[in-house]
Amino acid sequence: MIHHGAGADLPGEIVGWDASRLSEAIHAREVSCREVMRAYLGHIDRCNPRVNAIVSRRDDDVLLREADQCDLELQQGKSRGWLHGIPQAIKDLTDAKGLPTSMGSPLLAGQIAERDSLMAGRMRQAGALFIGKTNTPEFGLGSHTFNEVFGVTCNPWQPALSAGGSSGGAAAALACRMLPVADGSDMMGSLRNPAAFNNVFGLRPSFGRVPVLSTGDNFGQQLSTAGPMARSVADLARLLSLQAGPHPSVPLSIAEDPGLLLPPFDAPPAGARIGWIGDWQGYLAMEEGIVPLCEKALGVFQALGCEVEHVTPEMDPDSLWSSWQVLRQWSVAGNLASIWQDDSRRDALKPEACWEIERGVALSAMQVLEANRIRSRWYACLIKLFEYFDYLALPSAQVFPFPVAQRWPTEIDGRSMDTYHRWMEVVIPGSLSGCPVISLPAGFGPMGLPMGIQLIGRHRAERAMLALASAYEAAASEWINALPDAFKKDGPC
Repeated sequence: MIHHGAGADLPGEIVGWDASRLSEAIHAREVSCREVMRAYLGHIDRCNPRVNAIVSRRDDDVLLREADQCDLELQQGKSRGWLHGIPQAIKDLTDAKGLPTSMGSPLLAGQIAERDSLMAGRMRQAGALFIGKTNTPEFGLGSHTFNEVFGVTCNPWQPALSAGGSSGGAAAALACRMLPVADGSDMMGSLRNPAAFNNVFGLRPSFGRVPVLSTGDNFGQQLSTAGPMARSVADLARLLSLQAGPHPSVPLSIAEDPGLLLPPFDAPPAGARIGWIGDWQGYLAMEEGIVPLCEKALGVFQALGCEVEHVTPEMDPDSLWSSWQVLRQWSVAGNLASIWQDDSRRDALKPEACWEIERGVALSAMQVLEANRIRSRWYACLIKLFEYFDYLALPSAQVFPFPVAQRWPTEIDGRSMDTYHRWMEVVIPGSLSGCPVISLPAGFGPMGLPMGIQLIGRHRAERAMLALASAYEAAASEWINALPDAFKKDGPC
C-alpha cells in the first residue's frame, strides 16, 4: 500500500494509474488529493510542451487549494463522487464555469464561460477538479487538432504527426498520462479518430444517451454527441455513467438509470456475431496496412468465441455520404451562419468553415428532408442487419496519423479526397445510425503508428458493448498497454 510521502517514485506512479485505480487510492487515503494534483501538474509541465494537448491552464496555487478542500472533505467523511479530487480538462468546445471557451476560434478567444455545460456540471458534481481545457480544431471542424488560438496538438507516439480530432487534445492528454480519463464529443468521428490515433478507447453513445442543453433546436439533427474517452473500458463506462441520464430540458434524452452502465461486466455471451464491413468492397479508400491490422484485431474476438463474417450492407454508401454532407452543412450553418454573414468577422473563419456554411445556407427544406429520408433508410438497413449480427465493424480511420503541417489528407492510396473531411468517410455509417459506436485500439501498423477498430451496436446496447470491449481489452493487453516511446526512453515526456 502507498501512503502519504511514500518516496520519489510516487508522482510517476500516480499519473500511471487509470481513473478507477486513482479514485480507489484517494478514497482509501493512500494518496492525498494534493499529492495527486501536484503529480499531475508536474507531469503536465514536463509533457504538454511536447504535444500541446492541454490549454487554458489554471493557476497551480488555486488548483492546490481546491485539492486541499477535497482532502478536508474526505477527512470529514464526505466524498463528492467517483472523480473526487481527480484532475480533469474539458474539451474546448464545452463550457466549464470560469474557464475560457474559445472553440479554437480567434473570434471567441478569452471568452469566459459563466456556467457549466450539463456534462461538465455532472463531472464537477462528481468531484472533478478542472485544471484547464483540451485543444480542439476551430469549432470542432476537421479531424486534425490545430487552430490559430493555441496551435497544433501533436501525436504522443510521433510528435511530428497529427493527434486526430476534434477530441485530439483529450486523446493526446490521455495517451501521455496527463489526464486519467477525458470527455470528448463526436459528430464525424471525433471520439473515434483521435482514440485510434492515440491508442485509447473512445465511445460515441446512443442518440439521446448523453443529453446536451441547447439554446436553439432540441429536436433536429442530433448528429453530434458528447461521450467518454479512456485508457480502460472500466473508466470509459464510469465516465459515461456520469455523463448520461435524462434531463427534463432535453426531451429526446434516454430515460434509463445510468448506473446500469457501470462495471463489473459479465462475460459476453459466446458466439456473438460481428459483421466485418471493412472497406465496403473497395468503396472506402484505405491506407496500406489498416485493413490487415483491423483483421488481426478481429482475430482477438474470434479467440474469445465470437463469429466474424464479411458483410456488405444493402445500401449505396455514396448515398450515405450525400445525406451526411447535407445534414452536416445544415448543422454547421445553423451554428455559424451569423458569423459568416457578418463581413467584419467572416475573414476570421477558417476556409473549411466557410465552405460548410456557404453550402448550408443554400440548402432547401426538401434537400434536408431527403437527407433525413436516406438516413432513415440506413437505420432500417441496420435493423435488418442486427437481426443476425450483434455488431458491425469497420476501421476507425482510413489513414494512419499524418504530418501536423498537413491540413488534411488529400489522397489515400492514389485516390483523391474531394473535401476536407472525405478521408474520414468510414465514420459516417456510425454517426448517421444514432447507435452506440466504440473505437478499440487495434494495435500498431508497419511504421509503429496506432490504429483503431470501431464496433457499431444496437441502439441503447452500450452495456453489452462495454462487456465485449472489456473482454477484448484483457485479451489484447499487449498493444493496449503500450506506452509512447518518450515514456520508455527518457521517462515521462
